[in-house]
Amino acid sequence: MDIKHIQGKNRGHIMIYALSTCVWCKKTKKLLNNLGVDYYYIDVDLLEKEEKENAKKEITRFNPSCSFPTTVINNEKCIVGYKETEIKEALK
Repeated sequence: MDIKHIQGKNRGHIMIYALSTCVWCKKTKKLLNNLGVDYYYIDVDLLEKEEKENAKKEITRFNPSCSFPTTVINNEKCIVGYKETEIKEALK
């Protein structure tokens, strides 16, 4: 799976499941870049069929509706959509 890593300050393990064409996904990545935090992301729409299915299974563990962006922090907290205040609060 093509997982991208953006280096920054360690605020826990942050994974964003995104779509390459999604405005809200881009805004979420930009927010994390501006905050200077370390995170990983996968653009699910750019994956091959089998990898895409595996990614969707992983997303539904945290977000049954499988919508984007899905941000998972430390494999515990899930933030669905672009929620700037909630993301900032979770990264304190």
